[in-house]
Amino acid sequence: MALMIWAAIVIEGIMLDWADVGVLLALQILNAVVGWYEDLKAGDAVAALKASLKAHASVKRGGTYKTIDGAEVVVGDVVVLHAGGAVPADCRLAPGAKELEIDQAALTGESMPVKMGPGCEPKMGSNCVRGEAEAVVVATGSQTFFGKTASMINKVQQTSHFDDVIMAITRSMLLASSVLVAISLVVLVCSGESWLEALAFAVVLLVASIPIALPVVSVTTMALGSRSLARKEAIVTRLSSIEEVAGMNVLCSDKTGTLTLNKMVLQDELPIFTPGYGKRDVLVHAALAAKWREPPKDALDTLVLGAADLDRCDAFDQPEYVPFDPRTKRTEATLVDKGSQETFKCSKGAPHVILALAEPPAAVRAAVEAEIETLSARGVRSLAVARTKPGDASRWDLLGILTFLDPPRPDTAATIARAEQLGVGVKMITGDHKAIAVDMAKQLKMGCRIEGAEGLPEFDVESGEIPQDLGDRYGAMIEAADGFAGVFPEHKFLIVEALQQRGYMVGMTGDGVNDAPALKKAGVGIAVSGSTDAARAASDIVLTNDGLSTIVDAIVISRTIFQRMKNYVVYRVACTTQLLLFFFITVCFVHPTGYGGWDDDTLDDEAQPPKVFKLPVVVLVLITILNDGTIISIAYDAVKPSKFPEKWRMPQTFAIAFILGGVACVSSLLLLHVMLDSRSDGSVWRGFGLPALSYGQLMCAMYLKISVSDFLTVFSARTRGPFWSRAPGTFLFAAAFVATFLSTVISLAWPKKSDGMEPIGAEVVVAVWAFDVAFFLLQDLSKVLFIKAINSYTGENEDDHKIDDGEEPPESIVAAYRRAKHKIWKTKGADQTHYQNLSIQDDFADTV
Repeated sequence: MALMIWAAIVIEGIMLDWADVGVLLALQILNAVVGWYEDLKAGDAVAALKASLKAHASVKRGGTYKTIDGAEVVVGDVVVLHAGGAVPADCRLAPGAKELEIDQAALTGESMPVKMGPGCEPKMGSNCVRGEAEAVVVATGSQTFFGKTASMINKVQQTSHFDDVIMAITRSMLLASSVLVAISLVVLVCSGESWLEALAFAVVLLVASIPIALPVVSVTTMALGSRSLARKEAIVTRLSSIEEVAGMNVLCSDKTGTLTLNKMVLQDELPIFTPGYGKRDVLVHAALAAKWREPPKDALDTLVLGAADLDRCDAFDQPEYVPFDPRTKRTEATLVDKGSQETFKCSKGAPHVILALAEPPAAVRAAVEAEIETLSARGVRSLAVARTKPGDASRWDLLGILTFLDPPRPDTAATIARAEQLGVGVKMITGDHKAIAVDMAKQLKMGCRIEGAEGLPEFDVESGEIPQDLGDRYGAMIEAADGFAGVFPEHKFLIVEALQQRGYMVGMTGDGVNDAPALKKAGVGIAVSGSTDAARAASDIVLTNDGLSTIVDAIVISRTIFQRMKNYVVYRVACTTQLLLFFFITVCFVHPTGYGGWDDDTLDDEAQPPKVFKLPVVVLVLITILNDGTIISIAYDAVKPSKFPEKWRMPQTFAIAFILGGVACVSSLLLLHVMLDSRSDGSVWRGFGLPALSYGQLMCAMYLKISVSDFLTVFSARTRGPFWSRAPGTFLFAAAFVATFLSTVISLAWPKKSDGMEPIGAEVVVAVWAFDVAFFLLQDLSKVLFIKAINSYTGENEDDHKIDDGEEPPESIVAAYRRAKHKIWKTKGADQTHYQNLSIQDDFADTV
């Protein structure tokens, strides 16, 4: 397309037509600036990862310890890992090393620190939160777990779905236009037209036929949509992703920090095993086993001290406190009651450790063990609390077990339900334990078929090649699952790839470095609030508000934008069909000299018609400018978003456009025939009391006819029902009014004899307008009948799937979707969305 515009600029420059050169050059520069801006952002994700790789390391070299740049660490170095420091490379803890607590949340999504001892391997990108130990470096740079993440992002070099659609439309129109314009050029030259004038006409007709303004109009439409999303606190970093959100039919979501708060919260469930104690008592004793008037030392202390009544704790002195020790896995404190001076001890820690400490009767032990097993199976974390018996400091009572979870965000369940109502299936993909993922899925009512990482494909880092048969080998299993647990970044990446190979438009949400490759790979990468720099840079949309509810807003807004772009494509193809076919037929088959009445002696030589009919180049440029300049208002049109994922359905889209353009072309040919015959006796034109036209007036009238017909077509192209079924947006209506008004004024006030054209009178203008309106009604009726025929064949009605203003999808559709869910996801191929819509539609009909 760019090359064609440059060719037109060169030819117009040779002819010294600087007005045309200026218009075409402006369009070219605008398109180039948009493309440059998109390319400028291409390396942001990898750049952010490189920046986040920088760290410092404490290394033992030559028998002395020194601090160096983390990039200078090599395999075999002995590094010191300490609380608060980053792990500079993949390491292996040395024999005899003390136990560490490593925070791997940015890598695996694990919400709590992991305890590691001798022989364990802390990964680069994680942080040490407790302890200090020496470790040997086993991998650096791209060979580390973290480096593989950057490697996977580098492998993603894919064009957007919208770019592919734009290119498909452009290639189709350019091919058809080139063939017809080439034939027209040959006919013009053979008819005696000067070679340069014929070439100028052909090139401008070609430029008018291909969608030069398509990128500009699309970017404008999506930019306005991105502003709407920004008001919903969703920042769009790649405009073309808006079109992909509209077609998204699967959303893969990370759990920790995305579906959940990434913050441990105590649960109401608190089993008690010692009579005489209540929940408040257990919480107070848990606080007594900590420094309750000092800042919390870890996440567990934060939980306990935030829930307990600390004023009750102030009734005791704490002469002795033993902090948490990874080897004993508990804390212990000695307390003195200020009133009775009674001395006792409190302890909190791992349930099995406290159980061994308390040594309860067999029946109580069995009950405690059963409760621990139940909690573990559900993925619920627990903390046991004990105190010594009154008057016997050597024996302990197990008071109860505190339970805590990373809870779902308050709006997560509703968001998932609404997404499913909109035809978007949601899958949970997390690095956390399977039991925790299953419990979370139950809470969110999103289906409990959670699979582990076993059986998922692996990424070959050495070759860097992504298997092209992932969809065939793993697709069915991935489709059937409601989520995956215990996965690594490469698993998330390949799950997205497998679904894409199966024909899905995949969205991915996440917040950590571990999510970045999948966010980059997905059709729509969504970084949630509080994401890392790498996650944000790899994403297409960044949420600045907590929770996922904004995603539903993004889906609805994107589908609105999609409708506007689709309407524009229908309109633009229809206009091209009318222009291209009309001038091809007139140049090749319409010979004005063959009509009677043009041999009038009163006509001078300049007023004699040529052998073939064509309009001056300046008129074609004028039509193009008014068309592409005013239909940007489609970006503001009032449309209804679809209830289901959008799809271009190009054959249907082009067919509708051809119907609209074909009727307009036939009407133009018919009017041209009537006006060419206006000077003969008994002509239809003069039968209506209209004056005979000179050839200059005839060209001016045809300019008005084509212009008005084009602008009326926009009202038919924007609906699938009758044009009056949905009122147009105010700006669109105003733009069409201004364009038709200008075209009418131009035809009335055209400079006489300029480019061979002459102005026409008011009665001719009224006649042309009446003719255009009559055929516009016929054009719209033809479209409606054609779409009804398509709907009766496919069994669906597109407008029935639209969301009316203020309408919420009915709650019953959630159940309908879930009943159809696994059946839908077993469908394969490019028509996936079409089948999915039909399946949901059938179940929804049953529900109603």
